[in-house]
Amino acid sequence: ACPTTPEESAMTVTRPSLNSDDVPTPCTWDAMSLSRAIHARDISCREVMTAYLGHIEAVNPRVNAIVSLRDGDALLHEADARDAELARGVSRGWLHGIPQAIKDLAMTAGLRTTFGSPLLADNVPQTDSIVVERMKRDGAIVIGKTNVPEFGLGSHSYNPVFGATGNAYDPGLCAGGSSGGAAVALALRMLPVADGSDMMGSLRNPAAFNNVYGFRPSFGRVPFGPAPEVFGQQLVTEGPMARTVPDLARLLATQAGADPRVPLSLDEDPAMFTAPLDRDINGLRIAWMGDWNGHLPMEPGILPLCEQALATFRDLGAEVDAALPDFDPDRLWRCWLTLRHWGVAGSIGAFYDDPEKREMLKPEAQWEVEGALSLTGRDIHAANVSRTAWQAALTRLLERYDVVALPTAQVFPFAIEQSWPQEIAGRGMDTYHRWMEVVIPGSLSGHPVISIPAGFNTSGLPMGLQLIGRHRGDLDLLRIARAYERAAGPEFTRRPW
Repeated sequence: ACPTTPEESAMTVTRPSLNSDDVPTPCTWDAMSLSRAIHARDISCREVMTAYLGHIEAVNPRVNAIVSLRDGDALLHEADARDAELARGVSRGWLHGIPQAIKDLAMTAGLRTTFGSPLLADNVPQTDSIVVERMKRDGAIVIGKTNVPEFGLGSHSYNPVFGATGNAYDPGLCAGGSSGGAAVALALRMLPVADGSDMMGSLRNPAAFNNVYGFRPSFGRVPFGPAPEVFGQQLVTEGPMARTVPDLARLLATQAGADPRVPLSLDEDPAMFTAPLDRDINGLRIAWMGDWNGHLPMEPGILPLCEQALATFRDLGAEVDAALPDFDPDRLWRCWLTLRHWGVAGSIGAFYDDPEKREMLKPEAQWEVEGALSLTGRDIHAANVSRTAWQAALTRLLERYDVVALPTAQVFPFAIEQSWPQEIAGRGMDTYHRWMEVVIPGSLSGHPVISIPAGFNTSGLPMGLQLIGRHRGDLDLLRIARAYERAAGPEFTRRPW
């Protein structure tokens, strides 16, 4: 069972009754507009902080998206200091004075980082992660953390420390994960932009479940660290989430760029993501993988919604063809299981080795570590060979097409008390994450992937469409998404109220 809070069950949560009049004006602005207003002195950082803290107090108890919220007086004091800097003509950057809650898998100096685990419930880091350093450098004020699954495992943001996060469109349903708290806080206007991270769709699935944008950048684009090991881990990347594509690109410009502590990070100027996003996509070629010829079971309604989104691209002059890579999806799944077992065991294996601490790990975490215990060096090598072959197959497909499209998820948001879907369309799920298999083509490729809103089903629940771009083609992919955003109608941008 997945309690909404450590003390209460999900059944006590009610659907929000918000309307636009309930939300303070600055909370409704996109991040770039908010930044311009602050720098023009049209609104003070104190006024912004006051509005956001009041809105969080009103909304967050219904969904439990923001956790470890800092003291309000201390935050207002920091906002006053930002105002004083502006009065002297000093701006730290585009995020100057803008409230941010950091995903609870990213280290925050002086603010506890629990990873959703009781083993780390009192963990207070001494240093920030690189993305947090960069967001603070550009002027963000860290107000708290956003909720996650335990150690980020499973695309459903519940844990024994803080409980579960409810969906922005129905708090009785799953928010996705592991950036579930971030996505819900964005959708409900408790944050203007948000950081996230992605191993198995953790920037994309919650974006789809809450009708926002989530961007998994090219591997190395956003340096992941500092960390004890920076060479072998090549599944996880951090990245941005936003309600608009320009905000997404602007936050990526803050997060991206090489760091000497992460030798595999890309040495390309992150200022490229501040460039105009205008692009004519007439003639764009899109390969639509759909359900990979029946390999991926889909809940009814998902494929038609995604095809509806693709029709928007067609209206803009794009060509959309049903096309598949020349690769065995079963081989891709086996590769994924091996590399994920290996990566997770490397992260939390020390907890598993201690019998008392092992009991404090959720069963899925124990299963991941146990899956690694029988692996050999040759198994890891074989999985990396498969991953390399997959990247080559995808590259061949992207020689014929500009982007590859798939649904972002295989189910719509499900009941919050359900740990994970046991079956989809009558097909049983043999692992706790098999229901998210649709994201691993992007995860294993190292290519940039974006989840864009695809629309809503008849129950009013959102879904997303994944677009996989060419290797290091992050800016091109953002420009394609921006063209879609401009063309999409109100159905694609419906608010939770």
